[in-house]
Amino acid sequence: MSTLAETIPADTDANAKSGGHGLNLIGLPRAALSETLSRLGVPTRQCKMRVGQLWRWMYNRGVTSFDEMSDLGKELRQRLNEGCNIERPAITTTLNSTDGTIKWLLRLADGNEVEMVYIPDLDHGALCISSQVGCTLNCDFCHTGTMPLVRNLTAGEILGQFMLARDCLDDWPNPDGHRKISTIVMMGMGEPLLNYDNVSQALNIIMDSDGIALSRRSITLSTAGLVPAMERCGRELRVNLAVSLHAVTDKVRDQLVPLNRKHPIAELIQACRDYPSANNSRRITFEYVMLQEVNDSLEDANELVRLLRGLPAKINLIPFNPWPGAPYQCSSNNRIHRFASILNDAGFSAPIRAPRGRDIMAACGQLKSASEKIPASRRKNS
Repeated sequence: MSTLAETIPADTDANAKSGGHGLNLIGLPRAALSETLSRLGVPTRQCKMRVGQLWRWMYNRGVTSFDEMSDLGKELRQRLNEGCNIERPAITTTLNSTDGTIKWLLRLADGNEVEMVYIPDLDHGALCISSQVGCTLNCDFCHTGTMPLVRNLTAGEILGQFMLARDCLDDWPNPDGHRKISTIVMMGMGEPLLNYDNVSQALNIIMDSDGIALSRRSITLSTAGLVPAMERCGRELRVNLAVSLHAVTDKVRDQLVPLNRKHPIAELIQACRDYPSANNSRRITFEYVMLQEVNDSLEDANELVRLLRGLPAKINLIPFNPWPGAPYQCSSNNRIHRFASILNDAGFSAPIRAPRGRDIMAACGQLKSASEKIPASRRKNS
């Protein structure tokens, strides 16, 4: 006889199957939920209705216990409690910045850790979510890039970050519809497009009109330039795109973003021009970290104008956020403002991003956990 764990698709990680109390339902598509309920004894003719009820309880109301699902029968709730769970990642550490930014270190079911950041702005805010434990891209200016890639996060672990943040901020929908988390940025640890299937599954649930119902216009996915997956992302997800550019010549970008050796600037910019759904009302955001005497000259600014001419583009200029052992320094304020002036004069929106959460190492490029890839031999013996 098959187990409950066997009812979920093979490409979801074992971490989603083996939570502390059976199968974690967070992140499962409706078909997998239906199969799970069928194995729990729910008649086939009722499965669609029960899936809809579960979906709304989990993603619209954000309940953390099956016992709160009052329109499910007592017997079904008992079976769910015995074989399933709706657990979020566990909080290891919470750090609060003087500017209101919050960083959580989260422990996953297998003991690995990732970081998640909430950045408030007046009466709303953005949640920065991770997609991998570690990163394989080794970007030279990024603290996460000093970590090895341990593994991809499952759809449930990606979605679970959002749900946990809502729990912590008391942000499940209320009568007036106000949300403290108004936007999501897939800019945490990892390269989202290297974990596309799980990221896509999680974001589709977040955008689902019967559940969390966050607009695709409120979601931005950041890539270092994984060109082959960009078109698929734009066609299927249609979320906002942010591209970590950071240089205007292949020589410099090869050093800063090693992925450039595989997909050089000309190929990347063409993929941006071809990106589905990009237009003047939904511009592609180009992230550009300002590094002293590396990529911040007036010549660099003028070349950036030439590269992006004709693209529906916004350029975020990011003062470099230092981390222990970083090989770079931030450009001076005067140099950053001169750089921005050239872009603005050329007709681009080029805001200088105000650093947030620097005092708790929560700013752009500063995220890192202590997780490491454990060899198979060690896993077997543990």
